[in-house]
Amino acid sequence: MGQQVSHLLIVALLRSLSILPYQLVARLGSALGAVLYALPSRRKHIVLVNLRLCFPGKTRGEYDELAREHFRHVIRSYLERGIQWFGSAQTIRNLVQIESALDLQDKNPPPTIFLGFHFVGIEIGCMRYSLQLPVAALYTHMSNTRLCDLARRQRGRFGAEMIERSTSARKIVRFLHEGKPVMLAADMDHGIDNSVFVPFFGVPACTLTSVLRLARLGHARVVPFLRKYCRISKGIG
Repeated sequence: MGQQVSHLLIVALLRSLSILPYQLVARLGSALGAVLYALPSRRKHIVLVNLRLCFPGKTRGEYDELAREHFRHVIRSYLERGIQWFGSAQTIRNLVQIESALDLQDKNPPPTIFLGFHFVGIEIGCMRYSLQLPVAALYTHMSNTRLCDLARRQRGRFGAEMIERSTSARKIVRFLHEGKPVMLAADMDHGIDNSVFVPFFGVPACTLTSVLRLARLGHARVVPFLRKYCRISKGIG
């Protein structure tokens, strides 16, 4: 019962956000992020610790400014999910611009892994790409099954093949050989057998080794896939 109620509330909120002007949604998210940053929280502490580790030597005010901006972007990205999940294809096209060093008109591209990172905008970048070319993307199963089903369905509504992260490597390699680029994010900790610690801004951080294994098995090229926010009036690049 609890899952059903929360599911209905989330869908109602996201659908409501999807019909609002993008600039309003973005500003609401940015303002809410600033408010949440002003409150004590474990997330805020983690962000500040990470900033101090990666960018030593800055002042307390500079750390605060960076962390507050991060909160603004993260909460903004949460509210924008209404547009991402329920907005029209044309709205997504208008909001997201693709810039690529690859030939996106190639109808028979070599096996390709797009290597992403868990930055804000990771989801809408994949959705925008799927409007142009076939693509597969991994997702992590959530404990709330209704929300998980909704997220998988809406993320793949323009044709992206959504692959649960526990899927076998063989299936992912098959997608690569079928000409579907696979989007992977490697900045996670999946245990000692599937991860290694590598320097990140001079600090050891966990990253997955599966990208290397899949690239070798699928004879795939690995291409960085980044998203960045432009000004609120322009959208996402």
